[in-house]
Amino acid sequence: MVVIGGLTRLTESGLSIVEWKPLTGWMPPVGDTAWQELFQKYQTSPEYQKINRGMSLDQFKGIFWLEFIHRLWGRLIGLAFAVPLAIFWWRGWLDRRLKGHMVAALLLGGAQGVLGWWMVASGLIDDPRVSPYRLAAHFGLAVAIYGYLFWIATGLIGLSGEVGVNAASGRMRRLAVLLLGLVVVTMLSGALVAGLDAGLAYNTFPLMAGRVVPDGYFALGVTFANMFENIAAVQFNHRLLATLTVLSALGFGFLAPRGSGDFRLRRAILLVPVAAAIQYGLGVLTLLLHVPIALGVAHQGTAVILFTAVLWAIRIAGYASAKPLQTAAIRAN
Repeated sequence: MVVIGGLTRLTESGLSIVEWKPLTGWMPPVGDTAWQELFQKYQTSPEYQKINRGMSLDQFKGIFWLEFIHRLWGRLIGLAFAVPLAIFWWRGWLDRRLKGHMVAALLLGGAQGVLGWWMVASGLIDDPRVSPYRLAAHFGLAVAIYGYLFWIATGLIGLSGEVGVNAASGRMRRLAVLLLGLVVVTMLSGALVAGLDAGLAYNTFPLMAGRVVPDGYFALGVTFANMFENIAAVQFNHRLLATLTVLSALGFGFLAPRGSGDFRLRRAILLVPVAAAIQYGLGVLTLLLHVPIALGVAHQGTAVILFTAVLWAIRIAGYASAKPLQTAAIRAN
């Protein structure tokens, strides 16, 4: 879903559907009349008026389908989650704690749909561009929902008997939590880069227009807005955060325990610097090549893989640092 969203954004398809029908928008348009009606609605939008004036119906169909698939995929995810949940609930297969988690996840999914429309609506008023803040919020909630479900799922598989207890794992778990925070902040800064199309500027590395810190870093003054709305500042901040992330991930991997019986924990920890290095390389390549769609999507997808790797390291380190009587509590949480 995150990858489809990234593809929708990179192909500039996200503003092609100018209305939100969460209950009745399942079916695509059928027949010329339906297509003409949708196209006429799109022609009233700022994107058509200011950017795509003169677009043909066939060209409109090209941007319509990705946004439609993105919305449909979200609905299908909700259906695939809600129907089994209802069955499991009715059969009594969920304990009280898991019921709470599932209801929370379902509500978060609904909130994500609302947030997605709120984001799209920001580009339908005057400026044909969605708010970078709302884009970051939409992406951030998607990552949060994914992380929440991943955490619940990995807590149910019961690895406590397969991961050896290690004295260093408590420290590694704390470091992984800190690293996760850095990864999330870096991902959100990347969403701001995407929202501002900041990746299309300063397409050199490691310098920006021949300087470490670009001349335009404080173009909007020493203000809050400058840090989040100035292209030069936003791109530099993302570069800096990404560099801190990959260096921290490499250091995290270097500290992986090497004792016997620690293979599963060590492997989980070493996945983190590998994912971080790949993600960093993809980011640099995406920048240098002026954000080709395939690389842009890969960069966003690999960010989620890195996020997953750090979460997995936290989970495994939690098992490895727990005493036998504590493992049930770990699985429950």
